[in-house]
Formats: sequence, C-alpha cells, structure tokens
Amino acid sequence: MSYFNRIEQFSNFFAVTQSDGQLLSYQALAFEADKLASAIGKRTLVFSLCSNSIESLVGYVGFLRNDIVPVLVDNKLTPELFTNLQETYEPAYVWLPESLKDMVPGTSFYSYGSYTLIKTIYSENIDLNPELGLLLTTSGSTGSPKLVRQSYRNIEANTESICEYLKISSSDRPITTLPMSYTYGLSIINSHLNKGSTILMTDYSFMQKEFWIFLKENKATTFGGVPYTYQMLKRLRFFNMEIPSLKYLTQAGGKLSYELSLEVATKCKEKGLDFIVMYGQTEATARMSYLPAEYAIEKCGSMGIAIPGGEFWLQDDDGNKIVEPDTVGELVYKGENVTLGYAQCKADLSLGDERKGILVTGDMAKFDVDGFYSIVGRKKRFVKLFGSRVNLDETERLLQDKGYVCACCGIDDRMSVYTENIGKEAEIHKVLSSLLNLNMTAFAVQGISAIPKNEAGKTLYSQLENL
Repeated sequence: MSYFNRIEQFSNFFAVTQSDGQLLSYQALAFEADKLASAIGKRTLVFSLCSNSIESLVGYVGFLRNDIVPVLVDNKLTPELFTNLQETYEPAYVWLPESLKDMVPGTSFYSYGSYTLIKTIYSENIDLNPELGLLLTTSGSTGSPKLVRQSYRNIEANTESICEYLKISSSDRPITTLPMSYTYGLSIINSHLNKGSTILMTDYSFMQKEFWIFLKENKATTFGGVPYTYQMLKRLRFFNMEIPSLKYLTQAGGKLSYELSLEVATKCKEKGLDFIVMYGQTEATARMSYLPAEYAIEKCGSMGIAIPGGEFWLQDDDGNKIVEPDTVGELVYKGENVTLGYAQCKADLSLGDERKGILVTGDMAKFDVDGFYSIVGRKKRFVKLFGSRVNLDETERLLQDKGYVCACCGIDDRMSVYTENIGKEAEIHKVLSSLLNLNMTAFAVQGISAIPKNEAGKTLYSQLENL
C-alpha cells in the first residue's frame, strides 16, 4: 500500500487528535502500526472491529502497510451477527476493544491502548489473492456475509482522485462524523492521511454538545455527512453557529432531497463555505462522482460529474449506450477504483478481478446537456437508512430467521415492513431496530392478512408500495 508506506514523510505533523485528548504523530502512527503487524508476522486475514479511535486507525494502517488483509466491521454489530461473519470467513486474528474480547473464541496476546489482538481458533492457512488489500461489508447493519473485495490499487486510485477534486492539503483538519468501517467514512480517513492532514477522531455524535466543543476547540476545517446528517443539522440550526475554521462540507450516502440540498447550498454560499455533493458505492471503493461547489445551486439535485480518472455512461435494457440528454437508463461507471468483485465465503478470497474496471451500478440516472448526472431511482433492492445501505432481501431473511413472515420495501431513510404476524408489529419494530442497529424512526411496520405473491411465489412489491 504505497501511500501508507510513505506516511513517515509527515513526521513533523500529528496524524490524529482524539476527543479524549490523545495525540498521535505520523511517526508514532507508523511505529505502532508496524509493531502491531509484526505481532502477526505474515499475510493473513484479520477482522477489525472499528470505532473512530486511534486504536482502530493503528490497526488499519498496520494491516495495509504490511500486506495483512483486514475485514472492517462496525464494533456495534450484534454478537449474533458478528459470530455469523466469523464462522463464514474464519479469520486467523481479530483486533477489537478489550471489552468485547468475549465475542471471539481464542487467546489475547497483544494489546495497544484499549484494543487487544486475539489469535482465534481458526487456521492461518488461507488463500488470499495477491491483489486483495481490504474487505468491507456491503450492508454493515445486517452483518451480511457478502463482502466487497478491494485491491491496493483500488484504494490508492480513489484516494488520489478524492485528494485532487477536494484539493486536500496538510492544513486540513477533518472531523469524523461517520463510522470508519463505512466506505464514505473510510475514504475521508484515507484521503487525509495521504496528504498529512490531522484527523479529529471522535465517536461523539453531532447530536451531542461534546462533538461541537471538540470541533470548535480543534478548528475543524471540514466534515462529511449523509442525508440524515443534514436533516439533523437543520434541526440544530447549524447555520446559525459561528465556526470560522470550516472551509467546506461534503455529502454522500444517499440522495438528499432537492429542497434540503438547495437550502444547504444556499446557506453555505452565504457563509462562504463550499458544499460538495458526491455519489459512490462500496463496489467502487468509495467515490464515483462529485458536484463542484460552484454548481451546488445551479445544478442542485445532481450528483455531478465523474471523479478524475473515472467515466460514466448510461445503458438501456438491451445494453445499448444512451446518447440523448434527459433519457433515463442504468448508470455504468469505469475507473481504477472499481473493485475486484464480491466474496460470500472464505474460498472467494482467492478470486481475481471479476469486474475489469467496469461497474454496472444498479442505479437509474439521466444526464443533462452539460453532462451532469442525476440519480432518478434504484434498480436493485437497497435503501439507504441514515447513510447505511441496507439490503431489503437480507433484512427479510433476518426477520424470517426470527420466525416472522415479512416483506420489506421503502425509500431512502424509510423502510416499510409488512407482516402477516398481526399483533406483533411493535415486537418486530424493536427487533428490526436491534438487528440493524438503527433508530426505530427508520422503520414503519404494518400488519396485513397476506403478503401478495405471484404464481411463482414471488412477492409483489408493487402492490405493497400502493397500500
């Protein structure tokens, strides 16, 4: 991982300022990262339970600098779902908070800060493709065993593009607002480490006053958010705050409503801030497009243009390229950040590049006469709930495993669940919130006499959406 192997050049800078007061220089980060990796001593598979902490960062940097392949998992994932992931992939080691070590069968033998490294009961013998650098979940909240296989080149190419269009420098001080295990949150970390910036790391929510105290005292220059972030910032009257250090805000993780996007863009212009809307998927490492700040109002609602080094086009149902503006088709992206493919079990980690740099996104889009793209819908069955992409089919499976008969559909930030278990709506509501680790306001549960099916036994979601 070439740019992680260059971080010593920033030896005079701090890599991290943490909200508990801890500081870590780039030199110390490289030292502690390599020390942790040397405790493992070979290329193998590691699970890393992430928080926005120095310990998580040390693990991530150490693994990638030393050709160890991590699976980044949110440390809030339920023990049940985490156990399912472990049994599917059998990691040789797990890096996690000391307080969670009982979730892993094995022996703790190395510690740093509040984290410990566990040698599991599983074998270290694993066939890892030489290009494979990192594994991220496609749907972090459900604990799905489906992972995205990212190569070292994928990460570096996307990092270089993000640094270019955001003009990131060592003077930037981003604050963490998103989980490190989430592709958007991780891309913020990657791009700023690449330029010697100081990352302000905290697990405080922007709904807590401690977050804003930390942000102001440490002169944050930027932060990123998903649509839910900006909905909450409006409630908090964010634009009435005086934060002179801020330079720009970014938004991704789902489409922001036109009205709110225009309001944020207008307020940012009044405050002298840049507002940059972006579009991405884990399958493209992180980012695929951005809307330059100077177009935030004029092209409001657009996801913008392809990132440097990337290319978009649209195709119709027959795979033909669409050339007329304002014609809806499926969005296709080409770039070095397009990942190798999926893994659904341990054996898949030996697979090579299955996508060859081209990603058919599953999103329906159109472009205008100026070449700016806009998402108009989703072809696949996913919704974004507070920035977390949730697979509706996977959610149905989880509920079925709990003994419920349900069908799920919805839009971004709102999942509708229809159940034949009449009288258990409140119970299902709580189970969903717990399983997906999301606020209950993300779900609406309704009892119905029978879930509509066709002759083949497939659920007729279009009928449910009209209820």
